[in-house]
Amino acid sequence: MSPVTRILASFIALMMAMGIGRFSLTPQLPHLISEGQINLTDAGLIAAANYLGYLIGALDAIRARRPEQVRARLYTGLWLCVLLTLVSYWAQGFWPHLLLRLGAGVASAWVMVMITALSQQIAVSTNRPRLGALVFAGPGAGVVLTGLLALFANAHGQNSSTLWLIYAMAALLMLLLIMPILPRSDMLAPHQPAAPASQRHPGITRLGAIYGLYGLGYIIPATFLSQMANAQFHGQWQADLFWPAFGLCAAIGVVLISLRRPSPRTTRLWLMAALWIQAVGVLACLLPSSTGLALGVILCGTPFLACMTLVMQSSRDIAPHATQRNAALLTACFAIGQLGGPLLAAMSSHFSGDLHPALVIAASGLLLAGVLALQLSPTTLELPTDKPEETNRLGV
Repeated sequence: MSPVTRILASFIALMMAMGIGRFSLTPQLPHLISEGQINLTDAGLIAAANYLGYLIGALDAIRARRPEQVRARLYTGLWLCVLLTLVSYWAQGFWPHLLLRLGAGVASAWVMVMITALSQQIAVSTNRPRLGALVFAGPGAGVVLTGLLALFANAHGQNSSTLWLIYAMAALLMLLLIMPILPRSDMLAPHQPAAPASQRHPGITRLGAIYGLYGLGYIIPATFLSQMANAQFHGQWQADLFWPAFGLCAAIGVVLISLRRPSPRTTRLWLMAALWIQAVGVLACLLPSSTGLALGVILCGTPFLACMTLVMQSSRDIAPHATQRNAALLTACFAIGQLGGPLLAAMSSHFSGDLHPALVIAASGLLLAGVLALQLSPTTLELPTDKPEETNRLGV
């Protein structure tokens, strides 16, 4: 099987697991709220459960060091994404959706971590790093897919249950397509022991704070974008265009960032710019017009996945011999930030009746993260060595 085929399978796996398994809640929120199953505060708590599941799955995935452990989590995660989405067809009310999204978070994390490790190993071994970077456009393509399927279902007057069924069928088709061509778990490089604690670099702590603030900042518009558009367009079909447009911008952002020439001297500047652009996009969502929401889609969506790529690149620049340990730390910080976002949104909705206070706090967090990124002094970055570094085992 050619490396390009394996990379394509990895792309589709992330498209399914992240686009449907993780982010399909966003276009469903207007349905669930209008049907009286949940309110806006409930929506924040359900989203938080999804991100809590993602944190649990990512931390558990660190334990997968043998090929059979990698394979078990990858295939279990893929099938769970399909089955939990299908079971959502029968779910009604707050608690069933919360528990199903919790499970979907665990499953999508398993897939993301394992596919990241396997696909990047293929990219490194075949000297195609840019092709490996493009795998991370998969979540963006998955968001486009869920958005277009929601647009189709809404145009035909379908409810949330039918849309869950459509998502499940799409996920099953993608899974059956890629099963024979997924990367094999024995392709993963042997696990290397972590560097001793004495070699820890202080820049990783700062990068963890940046990643946590980023998780807090982006997740509120990413979770509630469809609901904000629905409220502004009063349920008209135009509201359904914003979510697929967000995914398209995210995929384009990954493509653009993959074209840059990686340099430890400039990565921090790219990261700072991406964070501040996204902060402006979050603030644009506060404008009482469709133009503000459109600006939010472009300015939040385009740096969405690119920021994650830049953070992991910065981690390798700072400490190239401890990539797995540092990726685990960064992923935990990111997941904690994500978990805080929906909880903040729930409190904002409960006390003020809307998401405006939460969006202001989210934008402030992104601005602060940009300042911290600028302070990642290039003089402290280690230049890459000639030794092949361990593949990053953790992703979004």
